[in-house]
Formats: sequence, C-alpha cells, structure tokens
Amino acid sequence: MGENTPTPLTDIAALRDFNRYYTRRIGALDDRYLGRDRPLAEARLLYEIGEQGASLRELRTRLTLDAGYLSRMTHALETQGLIRVTVHPDDTRLRLAELTTAGRAEVEEQNLRSDALVAGLLHPLAPRQRTELTSALGTAHRLLRLAAIRIETVNGAAPDARACLTAYAADLNSRFPEGFDPAALVAPEEVSGTTGAFLVAYEEQRPVGCGALRTLEPRVGEIRHVWVAPSARRLGLARRLLDGLEQAALERDLTTVRLDTHAALTEARSMYRACGYTEIPRYGDNVYAAHWFEKRLVTASAPSPRSR
Repeated sequence: MGENTPTPLTDIAALRDFNRYYTRRIGALDDRYLGRDRPLAEARLLYEIGEQGASLRELRTRLTLDAGYLSRMTHALETQGLIRVTVHPDDTRLRLAELTTAGRAEVEEQNLRSDALVAGLLHPLAPRQRTELTSALGTAHRLLRLAAIRIETVNGAAPDARACLTAYAADLNSRFPEGFDPAALVAPEEVSGTTGAFLVAYEEQRPVGCGALRTLEPRVGEIRHVWVAPSARRLGLARRLLDGLEQAALERDLTTVRLDTHAALTEARSMYRACGYTEIPRYGDNVYAAHWFEKRLVTASAPSPRSR
C-alpha cells in the first residue's frame, strides 16, 4: 500500500518547490492580496462563506482552521462590515456567517481580480501549452484530494459504517434492473474484530467510501461492498480501499480473497482485473452476483509469482 511506502525526498522537494513558486507568483504572502485591504486568508474566508453562508463549525472543518484563528478572522471581517455572524435559529450552539451587501460586492471584486491575475499568468502560453497546464492541474488536484483522504477501520455497527452501507444500497437499488434489497448487506459482526474488517474513507471528516472484509473459511476471505460516494469518484479511492482490505486480510492470516459483482457494474470488473483478480466459477449464493473473482495475496516475506 502507498501508506506503507516512504515518500522519496525528491518528490517532497518537487512539491515544496512548486508551492514556493506559486504562492510567490500569485502574491499569497502579500498583506494586500489582489490589491485589497486584507491578506489571502481573509479573502479566502469570504469566498468560502459565499452567497449561501456557512456555519463557523463547517468553515473550521472545511478550511482546517484553528478555532481561535477563525474567530479572529471573522471578527476582523465583521469590523469591516463584510460579514455578519448570527446564532442558528434551530441550534443555539451553532453560529452562522453570512455576507453583507458590502461583502458580496467584495467577493465579486475579488473574483474579477483573480480571473485577471490567472489570465495574465496564462496569456504568454500557446493554446497547446495552456491545455497541457490545465490537464496537469486537474491531475494534481485529483491526486492531492486522494492523498488527503484518510481510511480508518471502524466497527461494522458504527454509525459511519451503516451510513455508508445505506448509501451503497440506495446506489445499487438505482443501478440494478431488479433493484437491491438491503437485507443482503453483511451483518456488522461479520466484518468486525479478528475475523473481518470494515473500512471507511473520510474526506474533510465526511465519510465518502467504504469496504468490508469477512472470513469465508480458513485462510480465505471475501471482500464486500466496496463503494465510493459520487463526490469522490474518479480519484482512485476504490483502489485504495481495495488495497486496504487486502492488507487487512493479510493481518488476519488470510492468503486468498474472493469477491463477486453484478453484471451491471462493468467498471468494477475492469478495476478488479487491473488489480490482479482472476475470474473464477461461482463460489457463493449471492443472488445479485454474475461474476466471481479471486486473488492470492503475497506477503512481504513471500516471493512474488513472477519471481518463482
């Protein structure tokens, strides 16, 4: 798994070098970002509050800010007349931030100046080079999002585990011609403790994916319910979950894992084949399965199949 592999110093240096260059190039260190009377942090906070407003709790989570720092910034923006902070009408523990008329005008001006700044950066490039840069930025964004997602092992009965499975069942019910019965989901006790595992993927503290492992027979495990929320798809998260489940299987002395999938899930079959799974005859009684797969797991001390 990538989590167990040390990051080369050259990769670290390359990302740090890009960060230093780009933050200097756009003036992120200037106290008057975009020529306005505030630094980048306050300008970004205005943008995140946006037209719909946001709770301070949500802003703190989304921007990973210290509560004290966020409080100082909101106070500064209130003093400037750009936002107002009120108590949530249904929950007095929540404070809500919303833009004033002046705040909305300021965000509009920030957007105009940001667009002009980026246009100036891109203008010297030829159309082919701009396309190349845009593609590279898209790849960087996808991979950095994937890197920021953390995967945790939780009890199969935990609220986040059940919430993911509820969303998974609803997703399958909409995709399968025959629908999907949630009664077919694994029981919590099957995917907890020494004989199983349940993984939940979190992005900014929100569960965005899951996967389960249970023991079928001695040395053989089964992977179930690998699911990624629509908002986190096409990042490579399903493969990370699959890697995590395979590692969990090895930790439980399982040397072979199996899984099945529905005929409608063509993308799942492609991923399993690409990850080293081989199609096998039916092995279980899952009424929704049309394809069955198996993979022999290689431990760190065992030789790989290619080296035998």
